[in-house]
Amino acid sequence: MSDKQSLEGEVFYPSPEVIEQARIKDWEAVARRAEADLEGFWAQEAAELEWYQRWEKVLDDSNKPFFRWFAGAKTNIVHNALDRHQKTYRKNKLSLVWVGEKGEVRTYSYFALNRDVCKFANVLKAMGVKKGDRVTIYMPRIPEIVIAMLATAKVGAVHSVVYGGFSVDALQGRIEDSESKVVVTADGGFMNGKVVELKKTVDEAVRRCPTVETVITVQRTHHEIRMEPGRDYWYHELMKLPLASGHCATEVMDASDPLYILYTSGTTGQPKGIIHAHGGYMVGVYSTLKYVFDLKDEDRWWCAADPGWVTGHSYIVYGPLLMGATTFMYEGAPTYPYPNRWWSLVEKYGITVLYTAPTAIRGLMRFGESWPNRHDLSSLRLLGSVGEPINPEAWRWYHRVIGKGRCPIMDTWWQTETGMFMITPTPSVPLKPGSGTRPFFGQKAEILDDQGNPVPDGEEGYLVLRNPWPAMMTTIFKDPDRMVKQYWSKYPGKYQAGDAAKRDKDGYFWIIGRTDDVIKVSGYRLGTAEIESALVAHPAIAEAAVIGLPHEVKGQSIHCYCLLRQGFKPSEDLADEVKNHVAQHMGPIVRPEKVVFVESLPKTRSGKIMRRVLKARAQGLPEGDVSTLEE
Repeated sequence: MSDKQSLEGEVFYPSPEVIEQARIKDWEAVARRAEADLEGFWAQEAAELEWYQRWEKVLDDSNKPFFRWFAGAKTNIVHNALDRHQKTYRKNKLSLVWVGEKGEVRTYSYFALNRDVCKFANVLKAMGVKKGDRVTIYMPRIPEIVIAMLATAKVGAVHSVVYGGFSVDALQGRIEDSESKVVVTADGGFMNGKVVELKKTVDEAVRRCPTVETVITVQRTHHEIRMEPGRDYWYHELMKLPLASGHCATEVMDASDPLYILYTSGTTGQPKGIIHAHGGYMVGVYSTLKYVFDLKDEDRWWCAADPGWVTGHSYIVYGPLLMGATTFMYEGAPTYPYPNRWWSLVEKYGITVLYTAPTAIRGLMRFGESWPNRHDLSSLRLLGSVGEPINPEAWRWYHRVIGKGRCPIMDTWWQTETGMFMITPTPSVPLKPGSGTRPFFGQKAEILDDQGNPVPDGEEGYLVLRNPWPAMMTTIFKDPDRMVKQYWSKYPGKYQAGDAAKRDKDGYFWIIGRTDDVIKVSGYRLGTAEIESALVAHPAIAEAAVIGLPHEVKGQSIHCYCLLRQGFKPSEDLADEVKNHVAQHMGPIVRPEKVVFVESLPKTRSGKIMRRVLKARAQGLPEGDVSTLEE
């Protein structure tokens, strides 16, 4: 790669200073080593962490695609995220710096975080939570969400974090599927100066969930909420009880024991519970964060996602703590009260690495350059992008205005299912705006056509991964067949990502977007089937089809095509009512951009709605092969 003429297109080369600082100066050499000995590479990474008992086998692939990493090993991710730091200088290092939307600041050393995690782990035990039980967490971005996740894992239970923007129905479905005994929530959170009523949503959801015995509530907003005697407890009161001792043994887990369930939208209405295990997941997120963002002891790391998404699990909570880093968390909205909120935080707290979504970048771009230019952003050394493909225009703005042309952008492609970065640069490699560069060490990616043949460079096809990786999902909760069918059956032996992509002549990958019926709004994956079922729950709607269309800020926006029942007439008011109905059922992020009332929907003879035809019509593009259409 040293020959600058060898790369095509617009290329940004790392500066000598960046290369000098980088952990990996010769990307090719590490890639060759991982390719030559996949298991050896990951064994070496795993050896940097502590294990109660070492593995018998790095990778057990006797029951594909249910791969078992570090088979026979005993560990607990919390031991490596907290316990082992108590024996080193990191005990007194800041683990977490938190800023509330109103400007409050709370900080936790590794010692203090560990103490609170032990205390809450003892509270959970007193509530009857034991190894293998599920705990649902539905909270704002406050330190207690991190404490709740770690305490659940510490006692060997399985956490299911549900994003605090989801509605009653979405929360209820996830509690019901996971059969959680305990729900941890807060009275509310602050977003854009308003209170988000979380406990109220939990009350409604839990009324329909017979498995829930206990609801623990953190006091954040101090507004009036209903507390049901015998079921509801205040977090701060429980943490003062003698049973909440600051010492708690960490449960010894098998490397393949489940750590968490995270629900993600599927092509069918029912969200699927992706399971990640302690051992492989721990090694994968540790290794990727170390190499891709080159985290060092003196860094202040800010992943601006929400802990409710996989990005938050892997790179707000577990990854940084495994590395002994200082992670920064901000509760509120990026533009509240003014569009410089983020930049003032970067300046004030000396943030060195900022990792966020293209949606946020595009949203902030709208306010122009004068807001970031009011602040000293010179502490930043690396930037990152996650959640969806970043368009080259936003990439260049981020690089020039926020990074001042100095900071390489780590554009990471990965999924809830992969648990860790899969296609990503490292700081020392040349970058192309809009490309995730190449697969992470040990991984091979291909672009295939429908028949499974590799497509020529520059052509679009289906993205597949050829090698197993440590942080891969172990199964889908209660539905292992669905995992095989959805991810491993189209191209046997290869993981089908569900994304369209292309590869250029330099081997750089360009992700185009979802190929299935999933819409990505502001980086959040939403199943069209879920939105359609919310639409037809409205009394006026007989049938509905939903598509995602390009949106300059959100990436995609939701457009709905609805057939009305007899007795209803199309109107602006009805369209607004339907939009509000969807937002109420599924949460404000799912509010449709547009509702169109139509006489008929394009369908195949078997009755399947042809969403790609609706998409093509909406964008004025050729409709492609319509031979299977009814009409």
